Amino acid sequence: MRAIALIGLVVGAAVGISHVGLGAQAPARGAAPPAAARGAAAPARPAAGARVQGNLLQVMRGVVYPASNVVFAAQQDPAAVKPAEDPSTSPNPLSSAYGGWTAVENAGITLAESANLLTIPGRVCGNGKPVPMQNADWPRFVQDLRNAGMAVYKAAQSKNVDNVIEVADQMTLACSNCHDVYREKTSAQGGLAARCTK
Repeated sequence: MRAIALIGLVVGAAVGISHVGLGAQAPARGAAPPAAARGAAAPARPAAGARVQGNLLQVMRGVVYPASNVVFAAQQDPAAVKPAEDPSTSPNPLSSAYGGWTAVENAGITLAESANLLTIPGRVCGNGKPVPMQNADWPRFVQDLRNAGMAVYKAAQSKNVDNVIEVADQMTLACSNCHDVYREKTSAQGGLAARCTK
């Protein structure tokens, strides 16, 4: 039953995400500049229809981390993973009703779509600090995640483990580049309280 709920959550998130803008679109002519451009300190409010439910830590743990693990697990042939006794309730995406290579394709799409979640104004980090969307490197890190997700998707479509191994490296690099700047904080740098800051 948990797997059905998880599948429903992922599908629901994917549907919801598909209605969320990328956050990098140019404003309409005559539109007021974003709050950050006007010098406001508070994070912008989410666009109509886009709602922030979780903090960045929750998005990472609930969406990005599980999808990444599917990619890592797929470095062994996903087609060799036997379906669970009841695939509809399997907590392992590779042995679920949408298992094997389909699970890897879905993980790639999840990673690409999760980039949209990282651009919704109003999201905060686990420590309460605003996600650093105003920083020049944030859009690049987000785009790297999106690109890695689509590379995973294409590799999964090829059904070639060597291709998955190659794109797993791309995904790891995309994650590490951002984590090195915003996540990995020593105690001398402020530890957990300093996450999401440079």
